[in-house]
Formats: sequence, C-alpha cells, structure tokens
Amino acid sequence: MTVVHVEEENQNHDADHYEEDQDHDPFEDQSIGSGRLLLQKKRTSSKTLRLTCDKFARICYFKGSPGASCCKKKCVELLKDRMNCGKCGKKCKYNEICCNGKCVNPSFNRRHCGGCNNSCSNGEFCVLGLCNYA
Repeated sequence: MTVVHVEEENQNHDADHYEEDQDHDPFEDQSIGSGRLLLQKKRTSSKTLRLTCDKFARICYFKGSPGASCCKKKCVELLKDRMNCGKCGKKCKYNEICCNGKCVNPSFNRRHCGGCNNSCSNGEFCVLGLCNYA
C-alpha cells in the first residue's frame, strides 16, 4: 500500500497565481511531491517462479544456503537453528541456544559454557556462561 502526501507550498494564493496553476499539470514535473515515486514502481509478474525447498529439495545444498534441511519452505541448519533444533519445528527456549541439534542453556552447561562446544575443564563449573566464575 502506498500513501501519497502532497503539501501546498503557499496556501494564500491570489487570483492571478491561481489561474496560472490551473493549466499546470502537477505530475508533469517529476520533481514535485511524492508522485514521482509512484512512476518508478516496477511491475511484477504473477508468473514469477519461486524456488522453494518443498518443491526443489536440492536448493538447500547450493552454495550460500543457510542449511541442508527444509522446514516450512525454508532451508535451515538443524544443528544450529533455534527455531528448528534437531528437527523441524522444535524451538529452543528464550535462554537456550541450539548446539549440535540439542537445546542447551549456555549459562550453566559445562559442555557448552557461553557458547557451543566451549567445555569447562574437570572440576570447573559453568556459571553465567563463564568457567570457574567466582
């Protein structure tokens, strides 16, 4: 939806000035107001081919794809995606991240302390994402 807002520069017109403006087409000069933006709108075809992974599964394997799995018509990485952790539709909680396909809390998990695969040494605890915090 496009909204066009046109303002008059001078609201106190005298009769002579008003008669001159009646013959002038405001859209003739494209630098006036926002009307020129409407002229630049590109037309899109309804026949545009959209490549989605639900119909073209191989698209997820292309270079630059976010992941090799398809969930709800989007390519995702099931080992890292918080909204599809380990399988499609499995969401991690607010304070959790997805590490190797499992939802973990990086604030207190010894194997993923502060981030994925950041292990604390033997005897150390993970507190607030830091090993041996004291």
